[in-house]
Amino acid sequence: MCCLADSPLSTPVVPTVPPASKPGFWQRRVRGPLLALLTQGATPEKLAAAIAWGFVCSLFPFLGFTTGLNALVGLWRKLNQPLLQAINYALSPLHLVMILVYVRIGEWLWRAEDGHFTLRGMIASFHELSFGAFLREFGWVGAHAFTGWLATAPALFVVVYFPARAGLRRLSYLLPERARQ
Repeated sequence: MCCLADSPLSTPVVPTVPPASKPGFWQRRVRGPLLALLTQGATPEKLAAAIAWGFVCSLFPFLGFTTGLNALVGLWRKLNQPLLQAINYALSPLHLVMILVYVRIGEWLWRAEDGHFTLRGMIASFHELSFGAFLREFGWVGAHAFTGWLATAPALFVVVYFPARAGLRRLSYLLPERARQ
């Protein structure tokens, strides 16, 4: 006769719980940190302003200036510095593309002829020419790029701020009531 301890009926049945799904990239890197900032007392309006200022400053059309510009604007407006710098880092590839876009917008605003500007040519010239010669060759290109950025910055701020504010307000409703106050 068989022992009951060895029978399959004697082992307790433990219900299996499906494994929790691993949070995706956006939940870990965007939604989670924003929820944490909202929990710590940041308002959706203040975070949306930081995101919008981060976009505007991170697309400033001169290489090497965006980090400092983000820091200065963040100090001036009392914005979240890590959020500004994260946006700056994330927009680096777009920043390079937008330099050419801003040059073209500035040329159109100034009614200047197309100078056949390329980013690759400018970088090569920067290494080959003296600083004064570089400024003589690319000074107007810089003026055009700055003008194009300055003309589009308010619209860019508005286009980023209002959707970010709406999304952050919706996200803040995921918080417990005591964390929203």
